[in-house]
Amino acid sequence: MRRFNAVRGAVLTAVTVTLCATLAATPAQAHPGARPLGLDNCTATGCHFDVPPGTYDVTVRLGGAAASSTAITGETRRSLLPETAVAAGERATRAFTVNVRTPEGEPTGPDGTPGLDLTLGGSAPALAGISVTPARQARQIILIGDSTVCDQPAAPYSGWGQQLPQYLRKGLSVASYADSGESTVTYLADPQLWGTVQPLIRPGDLVLVQLAHNDKTTDEATYRANLETLVAGIRDKGGEPVLVTPIVRRWFNADGTLNNNTALLVNGLGVDLPAVMRSVAAAENVPLIDLTAKTKTLVESLGVAGSKAIYLYNEKRDNTHTSVHGATVFAGLVRDALVAQHLVPEGLVRVG
Repeated sequence: MRRFNAVRGAVLTAVTVTLCATLAATPAQAHPGARPLGLDNCTATGCHFDVPPGTYDVTVRLGGAAASSTAITGETRRSLLPETAVAAGERATRAFTVNVRTPEGEPTGPDGTPGLDLTLGGSAPALAGISVTPARQARQIILIGDSTVCDQPAAPYSGWGQQLPQYLRKGLSVASYADSGESTVTYLADPQLWGTVQPLIRPGDLVLVQLAHNDKTTDEATYRANLETLVAGIRDKGGEPVLVTPIVRRWFNADGTLNNNTALLVNGLGVDLPAVMRSVAAAENVPLIDLTAKTKTLVESLGVAGSKAIYLYNEKRDNTHTSVHGATVFAGLVRDALVAQHLVPEGLVRVG
C-alpha cells in the first residue's frame, strides 16, 4: 500500500474527513526518539505508521460535527473495522489488533510498503483520534490456504481471510499466509510458504488450514499424508490446528442443488477432498470447520441468481473466487464456527 505523505490538511478526495485532537492517552513510540503514533501520522484519507513487522493494537475515536460512517482497511486490502455510524457531535471508540509483515499480502507476492498503512473508508468517514501501540498479549490466527482465502492484491477479488479481521476485536489478530494457486503439495514444498510459516507459529496460536481447490491431481493417500504433516508440524510448535474444508464452487445442477463433483471439490482422480479432510480431522482429533457444508447451504439458499453476487460471476464469469461481499459473508461463517466451537472467546469477536 502507498505511503500517506501528502501535505497535511489537503483535501485529497471529495470525501470530508474530520481530524480532531488525538486521544487523551499518549500512544507508545515505535522506537526511542520517535514521535507518538497518532493523528500526526494521518491525512484526510488514511494513516501511515513507520513501524517494524510485528503485531499492533490500534485504537480509534470516530465521529465529528456531522453524522459520520467510517470503515478502516489496512495493508493489502484487509478489512480491519466494519463501517461504524456515529451521530453528529458524538464520538465512538473502537480497537483492533493488526499484523504487520513482509510481504504484507501473499507470501510469494511483492513486499509492499514498509510499516503499517490504514485507509479510511465508509460513506462519511471521520477520524477524531488514533493511537498505535505494540500488542503485548495478542493471540494470533494464522491462515494457510489458497486464492479463496488469501489477501487478494486487487479488486474485485477478495479471499475470506482478507475479511476475517473486521470480525475480531483488540487482542486477536489474523496473520494470513494463504497464497494463490497453492495445493497441499506445493505449499509444503515451497520454503516461502510452509518453510517460513511453521517457525512463526507460537504456543496457543490457532492455525486454520484450507487447502483443496488446487489439489486437482493429488491422490487420496498423498492428500491425507499432507494434511497429517501440516497438523503434526503445527502441533510441534505448540499451535492448535483447525482444518477448514474448502468453499464450494458455484456450479448448480438443473434442480438448483450443488450436488456434483465440481461444486463439492471432488478432484480429477475422484478424490472427495472435503471428505478426506473430515476423516483426518476425526482421526487426529483436530477441530473442523466444515465450510464446504456451510457454503453449500448458503449458496443453494440464494439460488442461481442470488448467488452470483457472492462470487465474481457478474464481473469475471468466475464461479470459484469471491467478491468482497461474498468473502465477507464467508468470513462471517468462519467467525461463527470459531465461537460455536469455543476456539476463540466471544469477547474477542464482533457480532453482526
